[in-house]
Amino acid sequence: MDISHTTVPGSGIVHHYDTRQGDHVGVMVFDDGRRAVMVYDGDDADSPSHVVELDADEADWVAELLHSRSLADRLSAVERRLAQLAGERS
Repeated sequence: MDISHTTVPGSGIVHHYDTRQGDHVGVMVFDDGRRAVMVYDGDDADSPSHVVELDADEADWVAELLHSRSLADRLSAVERRLAQLAGERS
């Protein structure tokens, strides 16, 4: 994914990227820790069509929800499920 970064003097940094589905999204990281997720229409690449502002703790929760589990965690879950199924057959 190609992410561009732009400094907004006195405010923070905005990160822009395009998803695989073609959506243009931005994340504004304010100097005070707040975040804003910005979704853009195809018609206007300069002004977001929708902005969701998040306090620092809210951004942490959303990041946790969006974060993929590590391969080790996923493998461990499969191993636990297999052990559970094997125990049910015994």
